Amino acid sequence: MVPAADPGEHLQEHHRPALGRILPDAHVQFAVSYLDMLAEPTRLRLLWALRDGELGVSTLAETAGCTPTAASQHLAKLRLAGLVDQRAEGRARYYRLRGDHIKPLLDEALRQAEHAVENIPHAENV
Repeated sequence: MVPAADPGEHLQEHHRPALGRILPDAHVQFAVSYLDMLAEPTRLRLLWALRDGELGVSTLAETAGCTPTAASQHLAKLRLAGLVDQRAEGRARYYRLRGDHIKPLLDEALRQAEHAVENIPHAENV
């Protein structure tokens, strides 16, 4: 194997799906349901808040601008979708992202939003 010029390049290549040109229906359906979880403002804010580590429901609710009850309901959906993990400590519940796959997706989606909203040219257009 030839070493990658950029250390992150190999990692990206390693994680690139070997699916070919035609995507299997099962992969498409899973990706759609995964992306559907991100297509809701409160859930997107909750996931963004969890990028740097575990947080409790009250902190997450405050960060997302919703009630703790609403945050808990969204977090339950995210947990069932496999995007977050939950840890209980007494009556308190703490959440963290499950794995690192969601972070680059969040980064890229919000980078695209920043460019569109702030009218920042993309690198290839500079």
